Amino acid sequence: MNTLAAAATPAQATPDFAAVKSKQQAAWSSGDYAVVGTTLQIVGESLAEAIDLRAGSTVLDVAAGNGNVTLAAARRWCRVTSTDYVGALLARGRERAAAERLDIEFREADVEALPFADGSFDNVVSTFGCMFAPNPQRTAAEMLRVCKSGGKIGMANWTPEGMIGQLFKTIGGHVKPPAGIESPALWGSRKRIDELFGAQASAIDVTPKQFAFRYRSAEHMLEIFRSFYGPVLKAFAALDPAVQPLLARDLLALLGRFNRAGDGTLVAPSEYLEIVITKR
Repeated sequence: MNTLAAAATPAQATPDFAAVKSKQQAAWSSGDYAVVGTTLQIVGESLAEAIDLRAGSTVLDVAAGNGNVTLAAARRWCRVTSTDYVGALLARGRERAAAERLDIEFREADVEALPFADGSFDNVVSTFGCMFAPNPQRTAAEMLRVCKSGGKIGMANWTPEGMIGQLFKTIGGHVKPPAGIESPALWGSRKRIDELFGAQASAIDVTPKQFAFRYRSAEHMLEIFRSFYGPVLKAFAALDPAVQPLLARDLLALLGRFNRAGDGTLVAPSEYLEIVITKR
């Protein structure tokens, strides 16, 4: 091996996770994710059934957003703690819980540094949340740590091939993602789940499912996402106004490709994995 050539090749730098997380937190704090999040409620209900939640069990929802699986677990008489590192999203969850008179603890917390003792919860859950944390190994380790032996970890994660996975790929073609940070959509692959959780799992059950986004039109969905869905809002904001129409064009083309409505409205299925992990 040419040692001079080796010396000239720079080592791959460790990503600045703190800087990436700060930008992500700003993105999710922008807009109002709850406008989109509430449409996904059925996913939380399905995950609660997949885990087979039992009344009285302790449930931790991480990266909970506006609380879809939080509410689903509380409706099943579980003792639920809902966490997110964006306080405004937890406030939306509190509003929903108050409207249904559900007794839920809401606590601001980062999934990569959970403020709970080892084995504190019977179940740890996340719907389209933990997959966006910048350090997957740390995220998985924390979820496993706070889950009891024999407990279950349940997740709903968008797949790379599904519409939302392709949406993030499309955005990445216009706004360069942070160096060294893997795509969140990898959480929607069985291989990556096995890598992250397999060593401490006695069983991993993965079921491909579809969630159908329903909007008045493709243009309506883009308008909602551009106004309220932080990552899309920030992607447009990062671009010069002159080139923003190019991103809009590509996103509309993507929505059109997945749209099965045929009547002028939008019904666009997006694949996700429903994952249930039993901890050793």
